[in-house]
Amino acid sequence: MEYQPLLKGAGRPSKLPTWTLFLAMCSAGIGGTFQYGYNVSVINAPTEHIHKFLNESWRERHQAALSPNMLTLLWSTVASIFSLGGLFGAHLGGSLAIRLGRKGGLLTNNSIAILAALLMGLSSPTGLFELLIVGRFLIGLNTGIGLCLQPLYIGEAAPKHLRGMMTMGSSIFLTGGILTGQVVGLRELLGGEKYWPFLLSSCCFPAFFQLLALPWFPESPRYLFIDKGDEVKCTQALKRFHGPLQYQMEMEDIQRECAALGGEKPKKPWELFADRSVRWQLITVFLLPMGQQLSGINAIYFYASYVFAEAGIPPEEIPYVTLGTGACECLTALTCGLLIESMGRRRLILGGYSLMTVWCVVLTCSLTYKTHPWAPYLSMASIFAFILSFGLGPGGVTNILTAELFTQSSRPAAYMIAGSMSWLSFFTVGMLFPFIVKGLKQYCFLVFLVECFLVAIFIFFVIPETKNKTFLEIKREFHKLNFGRTIPEHKGEVCERRHLSCEF
Repeated sequence: MEYQPLLKGAGRPSKLPTWTLFLAMCSAGIGGTFQYGYNVSVINAPTEHIHKFLNESWRERHQAALSPNMLTLLWSTVASIFSLGGLFGAHLGGSLAIRLGRKGGLLTNNSIAILAALLMGLSSPTGLFELLIVGRFLIGLNTGIGLCLQPLYIGEAAPKHLRGMMTMGSSIFLTGGILTGQVVGLRELLGGEKYWPFLLSSCCFPAFFQLLALPWFPESPRYLFIDKGDEVKCTQALKRFHGPLQYQMEMEDIQRECAALGGEKPKKPWELFADRSVRWQLITVFLLPMGQQLSGINAIYFYASYVFAEAGIPPEEIPYVTLGTGACECLTALTCGLLIESMGRRRLILGGYSLMTVWCVVLTCSLTYKTHPWAPYLSMASIFAFILSFGLGPGGVTNILTAELFTQSSRPAAYMIAGSMSWLSFFTVGMLFPFIVKGLKQYCFLVFLVECFLVAIFIFFVIPETKNKTFLEIKREFHKLNFGRTIPEHKGEVCERRHLSCEF
C-alpha cells in the first residue's frame, strides 16, 4: 500500500528539543552511558586498597601470604572481568531492546546494577573477594546493556534534525561519568582505605535515579509503531517528544520506513552478515568502534601522570591535575553536541582522526627530546589537544553513526555487533597495551598514528554525511557501495525494497 502524508503544512521544525525529549535523554543517560564512564573511572582510585584487601582475605583463608603472581592474577581478574561482562551485555542488549522495548530494557537493566552494588559493598565486610569479582562482572553486564539501549532509545525518539545533538547525550554522560568517578575517588571523599567498598557500590545511585525518572517518559515511537504495530501509542509518544504541532513530519517518516520494511521482523546479528544491502554499513560498525578504542586515548591517559611530573607538578597534586583531562573530555563532548547539527558528522569525525594523527607525531617528538626544557610543556599541550580532538570526533560521533546507518529491523543487531567489537577492542587494549608501552616506550604513539590515519582514509572514502537525513535516505546513500549503482529517488521506498530484494 502506498504511503499517504498525514497532514499538509506542518509547523517548522524547532531548533531546540522539547523539555520532554531533553529530560528523557537525561533520564536514559544517567543509568546508561554514565554508568560505563563512572565504573571505568572509580576502579583506579582504590587500587592499593583492593590489593591490601586481597592479601588480607587470602591470609585469613589459607593462613599464608599471597604470592605476587597470584596477586597480579586476582587484580587482573577484578579489573578485566568488567570487559567480559560488557561483552555479554552487548549481546544481551539487542535482545532486550526487541523483547522489552528500549525503555523497558533500560529499566530492567537497573536491577543488575543494584545487585552488583550490593555484592561489591559486601565483599570487604565478609572477606570474600569472589563477591567483588562477581560484582564487577555484573556492573560490566549492566554497562554493556546500557551502551546498547541508551543511544538506541534516544536516536529513535529524536527528530532527524536533532538526532545528532540528542544522541550526543550518550557521550556527554559517559565523559560526565568519568569525571564524576575521578572526583568521588579523591582521597578526601571516597578514595580512602575505609571507604573503597562504598565507592564501588555507589553505582546503585544512578540506577535508583533512572528507576524513579524514566517511567514518566514514553517508549520509543519507532518501536511502538514498527515493532509493536501500536499507532495510537506511537502518536501519543511523538506528541510528547516533539510537541502537538511538530510530530507529523516524524510520523510520516516512521510510516515510510514501516512501508519500506514491509513487515520485516527484527534481524539477528548473523542475518546481517548475509544481507548484501547492509554490507558497508556492517564494515563501518566493525571498524569505527575498533578505531575508537585503538586510537591511543588510553595511552594518553597512561602517559598523563608522567608528563605532568616532568612538567614540575608535585606528585601529591597530580591527581587533581588529572581531573583536568576528564573535564577537558567532558567539555569537548558538550561542544560536539552543539556543533554536530551545524558541521555534520562526517566533518567532525574525519577532522578528529586527522588531528589525532598530527598530535601523535608531536607527542612522539616531545617525549623523544624530553631533555629540552620546552619538551614537557609541549607534551602537556599535546595531551590536552589529543583529548580535545578525540572528544570532538571519534568519542562523540561513533555511537551516532551506529544509530543512523541502519533501519529499524537491523538496528538492534547492529548495536550488538558494534558493542561486541568495542568491548573486544577494550579488552585487547587492556591486555596488550602494557607490553606495547614496555617495548616501544614513547614510540607506541607511532602505532596509534598509523591506526588513526587509516581510519581517517576509510571515513573519507566510505562514510557519507548523515546530517538531517532520514534512515531510508542514508540507506540509499550506501546503495551504490553495496550494489554498484544508485537508486533513483523518485522510485520511493517501497520500490527500493523490492529492488534490493530482487538484487539480493
